[in-house]
Amino acid sequence: MKSHQKGIHHITALAGDPQQNADFYVKKLGMRLVKKSVNQDDPGTYHLFYGNAEATPGSGMTFFPWPMARQGKPGLGEAVKVALAVPSVSIEYWAERFGKEGIDFDGPYDRFGRQAIGFKDPDRMALELVFDDEAGDLPGYENSTVPTKHTIRGFYGTTLFLEQHKPTADVLKSLFGFTEAENEGNKWHYTTNADIGSSVIIEEGEPKPSANGTGIIHHVAFRAEDDDELKSLREKVLEMGLSPSQVIDRHWFHSVYFRSPGGVLFEIATDGPGYDVDEDPNKLGQKLILPPWLESKREMIEKRLPEITV
Repeated sequence: MKSHQKGIHHITALAGDPQQNADFYVKKLGMRLVKKSVNQDDPGTYHLFYGNAEATPGSGMTFFPWPMARQGKPGLGEAVKVALAVPSVSIEYWAERFGKEGIDFDGPYDRFGRQAIGFKDPDRMALELVFDDEAGDLPGYENSTVPTKHTIRGFYGTTLFLEQHKPTADVLKSLFGFTEAENEGNKWHYTTNADIGSSVIIEEGEPKPSANGTGIIHHVAFRAEDDDELKSLREKVLEMGLSPSQVIDRHWFHSVYFRSPGGVLFEIATDGPGYDVDEDPNKLGQKLILPPWLESKREMIEKRLPEITV
């Protein structure tokens, strides 16, 4: 039996217009809308989840869209970039696609031994496509706007911008199974053996002006196999002198949140029950799904939400 894979579970960011967000991630990047729900702490706004063909942990790029929010500016103590894994044979396809779609990009350039191209989404969040041999071994998304063999397979990883790398690196290593793979100047690369979501780069830097708002990464979630491991990891967070939340039921997974030593908001999320606990796996994302405790407010919530079509 294959051991549980450690790595990134999902990454959540702040966006502006929800329709613009969906158009970009579904139509231009070809990702799957796997869940259309609401922000459980602010049910008058959407929570949109995009993923790979099977909506697996390690592929969930999620957004809180607030149309009236101001433009954010990333700074120290934050995750500042999301890297998405695509097959290494796809580099020419994506360069041509970005040209046709009018998406400006940098590269290709070297990202710790792999080719990558950098670009931004409509809210100016920094993204990368990392061209990875192993990504080609994972199933593509057949209903994508992108040919199946070139589709995004999930996360490659993320970049954290911190004043000091070591305290947060210790958390990655002791809690989440990462090991140091490489170091180049002010950048340290940590990896696991997961198929997707296996890479975290910590870049050291100096403080610079920043502002919360659209395009800012809200938190990075890491995988726990089940509730037992989640509770065990929460105890370890306490032992490290950090301040974890209680276990929170997010319906599709259970979560614990804490602020990392470098300032980034981390989440620990269980692999299950999964996004198909309340929908047919073949019809994910087609209708508004509310967790059971908000279902009684559906009519009021639906009136407040703008319609999204993909």
